[in-house]
Amino acid sequence: MARVDHGIRRACSGALLCMMLLLASSPHGDNTPVDALTVLSWGGAYERAQQRALFAPFTEVTGIPVEVHQYDGDIAELRRAVAEGKVPWDLIDMTRSQAKSACAEQLLEPLSPDLPAPAPDGTPAERDFIDGALNRCSITHSVFATVVAYRRDAFPGRRPTEIADLFDQQRFPGPRALQRTPAVNLEWALLSYGVPREEIYRLLSTHRGLSLAFERIDSLENLRWWKAGDTPVRLLADNEVVMASGYNGRFFDAMINRDLPIDILWDGQVQEHETWAVPRHAAHPDIARDFIRFATSSERQAALARLIPYGPSRRSATLQVTHHPDSGVDMRLHIPTHPLNAERAITKDDDWYARSHARIDDYFQKALLDERKDSEAR
Repeated sequence: MARVDHGIRRACSGALLCMMLLLASSPHGDNTPVDALTVLSWGGAYERAQQRALFAPFTEVTGIPVEVHQYDGDIAELRRAVAEGKVPWDLIDMTRSQAKSACAEQLLEPLSPDLPAPAPDGTPAERDFIDGALNRCSITHSVFATVVAYRRDAFPGRRPTEIADLFDQQRFPGPRALQRTPAVNLEWALLSYGVPREEIYRLLSTHRGLSLAFERIDSLENLRWWKAGDTPVRLLADNEVVMASGYNGRFFDAMINRDLPIDILWDGQVQEHETWAVPRHAAHPDIARDFIRFATSSERQAALARLIPYGPSRRSATLQVTHHPDSGVDMRLHIPTHPLNAERAITKDDDWYARSHARIDDYFQKALLDERKDSEAR
């Protein structure tokens, strides 16, 4: 059966109608039974928002259940699954840097830039999406930020105001928690020296720059490393640390829905694209592509951003972001891309990490993690 006529797509007044037309004409739109669309995502408050804004509406329109598995962003399991030809997921929610690395290793299916639907006013997708959103193997659906959050009651007088305060345990004493990865930590370390944002990756490409960054990180006392995205919130909630890096959406959930006494330090936030990607050997790649078209519509992106404060990748969707449907909080003030929050933001250089990841990660292990293990053993 032929795909939906382009003119009909442009005439669709809503994402649900477009999706029904699309599925009715897709190669698997012949009532072939599908057990479920299996998605690999990140869990926690983020997954709960996805369930309300994306997964449940997709099932309502198509009748196809969405089964969600969780991971911490490591693509090692994907690499093994593709090598064995037995991939248990149809769709992966992954950062753009991960997607670029996985694409270079031929672990992902190519995605057409024509896959996303036009904007509600008919603007072509390539003009509606932000720069860098449409890639060979992935499509950006939102922009999140890794930020620092701190307990307000730990600093009743002077509050942290800049990223350098993360490393200042004289003025702001107490344990810290950082993600067990060089990414973001390296950028913050150089920012704390006063390195201009536009010079960070150039300096990190030198031995001197890396040494300075690792020296700064290694100077932190009582440092906890985390891997799972819910760990920083738990450490702050249990008062095990006073400052922690983490994802802005999870901190928002803890502040608004759990009334945790924390604040976000937006200075130096590192923004990154979050994307949809289809793994090689997926059982239902066509349905995965239909889901991507559905989930990246302006309507669905705005619905997600009204539940968790990640910036939509479509300009038309950003205009539709208003208040949280339950709390009434103005979500526009909490997304990383809001001008007040993004004043001193850094955009993660995915290409730099794609080129340097193996070397940098090895350096990170030897310079910080192994050294701390030896110190603890002594």
